[in-house]
Amino acid sequence: MKTKQTYLLRSSFAFLIFVMLGYTVQFYPYSLVVFDDRVQNAIRGSLPDQLTSFFRAITYMGNVSTQVVVVAVLVILFLIKKWKAEALFQLTNGVLAGLLVTGFKFVYQRARPSLEHIVYAGGYSFPSGHAMGAMMIYGALMVILLGRSQKKSTKILVTVVFSTVILLIGLSRIYLGVHYPTDVIGGFVLGYGILNLLYPYYKEKRFEWRFQSKQK
Repeated sequence: MKTKQTYLLRSSFAFLIFVMLGYTVQFYPYSLVVFDDRVQNAIRGSLPDQLTSFFRAITYMGNVSTQVVVVAVLVILFLIKKWKAEALFQLTNGVLAGLLVTGFKFVYQRARPSLEHIVYAGGYSFPSGHAMGAMMIYGALMVILLGRSQKKSTKILVTVVFSTVILLIGLSRIYLGVHYPTDVIGGFVLGYGILNLLYPYYKEKRFEWRFQSKQK
């Protein structure tokens, strides 16, 4: 069984990567040009219509309006089921995703790619709000479902499905031309770090509140 220190170590490592990447974005952006260009070219290719339609649909799952609705619906459902710890965990991840990405975008103020934007995207580029929100919101839901699943096959299915959705949302932002690959990486690692930072406290509250409910 993983200890609290394990998750905090993961979180610290992710934050370290984010800080290093953010520092590079802020002071040495030219050093990222080759990497960003190569990944963009590999993912975007000739922009076939089928992939464009697919990634338009996928990126919608990471839009702010979609994330707000997803979090609200999940919190309500969890409260109805009396899953108080799950509701708090999901809500906390959703709120922090919105607040932190806004703050960090203002700090770094990285302009978006000069490529053709297939969908509209305003504001600054680093880190990707879609990538960070996907990691924290859909990642939190994955964690909750894994904790409630008994069968190994169900756990594998949940992990594969949600990991794929999170990855595709990030890729969609690169494909659609509204983010550099390093924006998406930054969003992913920051979201992953916060998710691991919050998870031990979620486990503690879940155990505490379940124990209290059984005593009534």
